Amino acid sequence: MGVVIPLEDGKNKQASVKPLVDLTKADMERVNQLILSKAGSDVQMIPEVANHLISSGGKRLRPMLTLASAAMFGFTGDAHVKLATSVEFMHTATLLHDDVVDESDLRRGKSTARTIWGNQASVLVGDFLLGQAFRMMVDVGSLEALDVLSTAASVIAEGEVLQLSVAKNMETTEDDYLSVIRAKTAALFAAAAEVGPIVAGTDKATRNALKSYGMNLGLAFQLVDDVLDYGGKAADLGKNVGDDFREGKITLPVILSYRRGTPEERSFWRDAIENGESDDRNLEKAMGLITRYNGLTDTIARAQHYGTIARDALAPLPQSPWKAALLEVIDFCIERVS
Repeated sequence: MGVVIPLEDGKNKQASVKPLVDLTKADMERVNQLILSKAGSDVQMIPEVANHLISSGGKRLRPMLTLASAAMFGFTGDAHVKLATSVEFMHTATLLHDDVVDESDLRRGKSTARTIWGNQASVLVGDFLLGQAFRMMVDVGSLEALDVLSTAASVIAEGEVLQLSVAKNMETTEDDYLSVIRAKTAALFAAAAEVGPIVAGTDKATRNALKSYGMNLGLAFQLVDDVLDYGGKAADLGKNVGDDFREGKITLPVILSYRRGTPEERSFWRDAIENGESDDRNLEKAMGLITRYNGLTDTIARAQHYGTIARDALAPLPQSPWKAALLEVIDFCIERVS
């Protein structure tokens, strides 16, 4: 089931992360070298597990946000490289922990670490990466940057627990769900974008602009991911279409379709999500209901809303190739569903 969204202002050129990739290429090479160095350990299983996920083909958007948001204000040291690596390690640790909690078997088209090495190894290697992330933050010597990233780590953990509390509960509201993704996903985007201007020595208003940009970009990013699970392709997702449904995950397309449905349809959702009746036949019915009640198109509309807020957050900043690249990332994240 494909989903097409109208592109604003008559644009017909697909947005891309390439401008951001090109601008951060030199610094990302330094980040990649530091990743390999800091993921190393005399305990053989640690680099094996860490590199399995680190090398699995993610775009590394979050560390690029840190590099770009420092370089756009003229920063040329190495603090932003260490912080970008910290951000990537925090993200990787979260994925390792997530796959254990969600009992996921596939991540970015590959078997998850937990299916190869087990749940215990995945959790413990995630803890190792978090420890290495905090060591690099301390190396930078910025208490403000340390405060932002350590706060994000706490918020992400709170989001994980909050998600557990609403898991497989069809009475979860849209506000409940937004609280989960704000903590689980958007908080790290926000922190990644904020620590760049911190080490670059900018003023509070500039920091807040990048923080708002990151937060709202993260919300848009996750909402589009929710849509892709019901309307994307396995090759694009790095997992099977419908995995969220099979795992009983409550996402916004499901919430909207459940609340808009008839009593009989709401009973179907409770059986499917809460009672685990999520076979392929029920997945087909779920996708039909989501289409009937505009679950995907309205979730995309929410993502576009947050994308607009992210764009407005950067509006006061001076024009530059860095700003243009960050703005294009917003369109890229949303246009993944087209």
